[in-house]
Amino acid sequence: MCGIVGVVSTTPVNQLIYDALLLLQHRGQDAAGIVTQQERKFFMHKAKGMVKDVFRTRNMRALPGTIGLGQVRYPTAGNAESEEEAQPFYVNAPFGIVMVHNGNLTNAKQLREELASTDHRHTNTESDSEVLLNVLAHELGRSTSGVPLTTQDVFKAVRAVHKRIKGSYAVIALIAGYGLLAFRDPYGIRPLCLGKGADGTWVLASESVALEGTLHTLERDVAPGEAVFITTDGQVHSEQCAENSVLNPCVFEYVYLARPDSTMDGISVYQARLNMGETLAKRVISTVPPAEIDAIIPIPESSRPSAMQLAQLLGIPYREGFVKNRYVGRTFIMPGQGARKKSVRQKLNAIGSEFKGRNVLLVDDSIVRGTTSKEIVQMARDAGANKVYLASAAPPVRHPNVYGIDMPTRTELVAHGRTVEEIRQVIGCDALIYQDVDAMKQAVGKINPAVKGFEASCFDGIYVTGDISEAEVAALNEGRNAGAQEESQDTSRLSLPNAQEQ
Repeated sequence: MCGIVGVVSTTPVNQLIYDALLLLQHRGQDAAGIVTQQERKFFMHKAKGMVKDVFRTRNMRALPGTIGLGQVRYPTAGNAESEEEAQPFYVNAPFGIVMVHNGNLTNAKQLREELASTDHRHTNTESDSEVLLNVLAHELGRSTSGVPLTTQDVFKAVRAVHKRIKGSYAVIALIAGYGLLAFRDPYGIRPLCLGKGADGTWVLASESVALEGTLHTLERDVAPGEAVFITTDGQVHSEQCAENSVLNPCVFEYVYLARPDSTMDGISVYQARLNMGETLAKRVISTVPPAEIDAIIPIPESSRPSAMQLAQLLGIPYREGFVKNRYVGRTFIMPGQGARKKSVRQKLNAIGSEFKGRNVLLVDDSIVRGTTSKEIVQMARDAGANKVYLASAAPPVRHPNVYGIDMPTRTELVAHGRTVEEIRQVIGCDALIYQDVDAMKQAVGKINPAVKGFEASCFDGIYVTGDISEAEVAALNEGRNAGAQEESQDTSRLSLPNAQEQ
């Protein structure tokens, strides 16, 4: 998961890109980068850290130009510690191309070998994004045959890219002197939308909130397999460049990843979470009689809409029982389980009066490892709760995700190989209620009937690209965090899925 943005304007774009990245900061906090173009020359600054820390006044002044792009990084492939793997990536031929990418290529290893042996292109990092950039550059070179680049040349290159790469990808690339290119994988797994300002500025971004928050109007989502090319003078061209494209957006975007004030593929994230609370109510009733619940308490932040809807339908008081310290870094980037447990206590504090002597139902957006859930359940008990029930607005996470969410090994997933009762015992709650997979898909999908299906592999084990087997999952897991010890570096970035910063 990363956040990407691209801008074509008639005025300087550095501040606009910076502001858009701040609005996408929840999608990646490991590194940030911006590149701008002035008179065919690129100006770039990127580094590890949050947007506000990476870009100082001197950095912003060194980013002139009226066209550019940016990214906030959440690493799912490559080396999370390497500043060289921060995006954007750059190649000087053909034309000069810089690119940002959100997603994860599932055939990156094969492509890297092809680039070296057949295309004669060198990659210098372990990032799959650099692989994707070099594939794009090679195909652009082939499509032009040495003549000036045309729009149809660009679309021809994207068609060839679609045929070579597999996995999830939303891409924005800047081609020196020509314009901004954006395209999305044929399944539309990762999001990408297009917006326009009153002054004619065009903006592409991962989420609509980046458009609306910078005073631009959402025009539409980029379709699965579609390429959009915006020339330097602001002319927009688009073409479907993939065969048999079908919209299957990642359902985890609606469960947790996206901001609630975003609309993605015609689906309001906030309404999706309300709907998930509605369907969760039926599951709660069948497990715990509502009369035995004194209060419904969300685990901040992204579970709140589901918890509110659940409380309203069951006629049970909705209470805020946890206060969040917003000045502690996101818990899921902490190294090792020991550091993570300590950080949960630093990040959340229980309000004792909301728990003492009560039977409380805690609502979370999802449960991944269970480490955090166990700690929070114990916090509720320590605060005096009589009984602690736990409900997840999402189904059990039983399978690895290979499309850009770093849940790499089954052994880390508390639900893998366990029944709900066994998970309950691990977490230590008095009752555990999960959302149903089909109910979740229906709850989200009914907001936009044009969306016929979702990428929900971490819940149902179905990988929509059709190229993922047990062997591929094992290969993708290799070298990430298998065998990590309690205090060793944890390269996974999804250990506290309820700690989303909005």
